[in-house]
Amino acid sequence: MTFTIYPAIDIRGGKCVRLFQGDYAQETVYADSPLEMARQWVSQGASWLHLVDLDGAKAGQPVNGELIKEIARAVPVPVQVGGGIRTEEQIADYLEAGVARVILGTAAIEDEPFTQRILSRYQSSVAIGLDCRNGMVATRGWLTTTDVSAVELAKRLVSYGAETFIYTDIARDGTLTGPNVEEIAGLAKATGKSVIASGGVSALDDLLTLAACAADGVSGAIVGKALYTGAFTLAEAVSRMEERE
Repeated sequence: MTFTIYPAIDIRGGKCVRLFQGDYAQETVYADSPLEMARQWVSQGASWLHLVDLDGAKAGQPVNGELIKEIARAVPVPVQVGGGIRTEEQIADYLEAGVARVILGTAAIEDEPFTQRILSRYQSSVAIGLDCRNGMVATRGWLTTTDVSAVELAKRLVSYGAETFIYTDIARDGTLTGPNVEEIAGLAKATGKSVIASGGVSALDDLLTLAACAADGVSGAIVGKALYTGAFTLAEAVSRMEERE
């Protein structure tokens, strides 16, 4: 299985930012223009982009949607988008604007009949975002932790047609402490589906460790802070993945 690196562009207030462990009070602004940031990542070899509407995640509906659609139309690579997507109209709007994949998070947990309907209609264009604390799923911009385990929920969603999951360990997000490889690979094995890792990548070795689990279904990694702080460059990471293959 090909292992894909997804540079993260988290948008808040129209700017490219990073949060520490999902805490909106611990924000660092890395670029005033998310569009220019997207173009930079593409120039360095990105084959996909991961966009998050942080304002939307908190508000429960897209807030930076027009900017995200502008980015999707402007770059020559596919983009996946999450943050506040709760209705079929919002999904259709993004997909019609050129977004390749939408990410359902809160809606997937709180409204399973809706998710079942969406997966049956847009299966390959939908990823399920599982944002977890200690293996339990969190919702509403990570502000609420449920008593539902990631594996339990994922297995149920697979029965509805889910093909792609994005697993974020909130405790590691933005911390540069390394990804939770055991839980990520465990989810892939338990579901038999594609799992994209998110949270904690700090070095090229982290990516190589995750890529070594590709046979289990770990299909890629979202990388944010490590790229923004210069721990390694996207070009270096892409080159290492190509060497591996």
